[in-house]
Amino acid sequence: MTVDAQTTLRIEFDLNEDDLNYFRQRLEASRKSWKFRDDGRVVEGAKALIAEATKSNPPHYVMERVETLKTMLDMLTDHDWELKGDEREHVFDMLAYFADPKDIIPDHLPGVGFLDDAIMIELVAAELEPEIEAYNDFCMNRDELKSGSDDANPINISREYLQNRMRRRRRRRLTSTDGGAAMVASLFGPGGS
Repeated sequence: MTVDAQTTLRIEFDLNEDDLNYFRQRLEASRKSWKFRDDGRVVEGAKALIAEATKSNPPHYVMERVETLKTMLDMLTDHDWELKGDEREHVFDMLAYFADPKDIIPDHLPGVGFLDDAIMIELVAAELEPEIEAYNDFCMNRDELKSGSDDANPINISREYLQNRMRRRRRRRLTSTDGGAAMVASLFGPGGS
């Protein structure tokens, strides 16, 4: 724990394998409860969490993660991005937790109510890193295209290139043998969801 000159407090903690298993089990239980899910309910549940968290004026560390959750949701609803098939299902699987009304820590508790959600967002963001990076790059390209930049690629070329890159990075992570990266490569072990 350190305190810097800007009066911020940095608290770090490590999640061991048992801790990670606990969150994996919670995510898996949410996924199973949504096995025959209505994708719209998953989207609405995640939107409701975002709205509730934003309305409660949570600590900065929570709002940073809520922004990441918004990005994950945008990946599903952005018509230009056109995420389809297994990639789309994978993102929905990861978002199922946020549509589940059963929370580890009740959200109404000031300061810590969204801590479990922030931790889960962080874990899901690690799982979806190739997707999030590709989508963020796509959005930057689209913004450059709208501003008239000569360096921007047309939407369809940008989407195809970045989604292919996303797939390559996902495959590379799933086959990685370096311990830390392999652990993060999938919350569900080799082969992904």
